[in-house]
Amino acid sequence: MHTIKDKAKLLTRVRRIQGRQPHWKGNLIRKGIALPCCNRLPRFAAVNGLMAAIIEGHLTDHIVREPELEQRQQDLDAVLQVIKSYLK
Repeated sequence: MHTIKDKAKLLTRVRRIQGRQPHWKGNLIRKGIALPCCNRLPRFAAVNGLMAAIIEGHLTDHIVREPELEQRQQDLDAVLQVIKSYLK
């Protein structure tokens, strides 16, 4: 499974993102911007890079290499749902 195989790289990305969060939140609070703007933080490049790595692994392992057509379609539907939700 791609998330297990790439676990170290993905965790490094997550730690980098976690390290930046206090800075983002602090800037938003100090500059008088409402805290609900924090919901938009996932649009930052670091999170987009993490999402791209996860989607790439999923597409490769669960769609390209999946021999069963029905399972491949289910996996494709799942990843498309995630992408659509993420891009809202």
